[in-house]
Amino acid sequence: MPDLSPDASVTEAVPSGWERLPTEAFGNHVGPFWRPPGEGDCLCGFTADGRHGNKRDVVHGGMVATAFDIGLGHACWSAADRNPIVTVSLLIQYVDALRMGEFATVQTEIVRVTRSMVFVRGVMKVADRTIATADGVWKRLAPRAAS
Repeated sequence: MPDLSPDASVTEAVPSGWERLPTEAFGNHVGPFWRPPGEGDCLCGFTADGRHGNKRDVVHGGMVATAFDIGLGHACWSAADRNPIVTVSLLIQYVDALRMGEFATVQTEIVRVTRSMVFVRGVMKVADRTIATADGVWKRLAPRAAS
C-alpha cells in the first residue's frame, strides 16, 4: 500500500505566520489547510503534494474541488453563525493546472445569507495566477442540541 502521508515539503511553501485551519475527518486526510491570522474565515490555502496528483503529475481536479469544498464551506459555516451546514451545490471552472509543491489559496466571498442557505463564490490562486473559480450553495441546518 502506498504511503499517503503528507510530503515533508507541505509546510515549506506555507507563508510565514499562517496557522493550521482546524479540520476533521476527510479534511485531515487531504490537508493540512492553512489560514493567515486575523483574516477571518474567507481565506485558506494548502500545499499541493504527491497525494494530490494525477497521471500528468499535476493536481487532480478532485483535489481542487475538495479544497473549494473545505475553503468555501468553512466561510459558509462562519456566515451561518458556526452552526452545521451541508454542501448543496458546488460548480467549479478549471482555468490552469496546479503543480506539485505550489501553495494555492482559496479566497472566498459570501454573496448572500438567508435563513436556510448561504451563497458563496471563490477563486483559487497561486500568487497572481488563477487556478480555478467556484460558485456554491450551502444549506443551514438546525443547531446541534447540547449534550
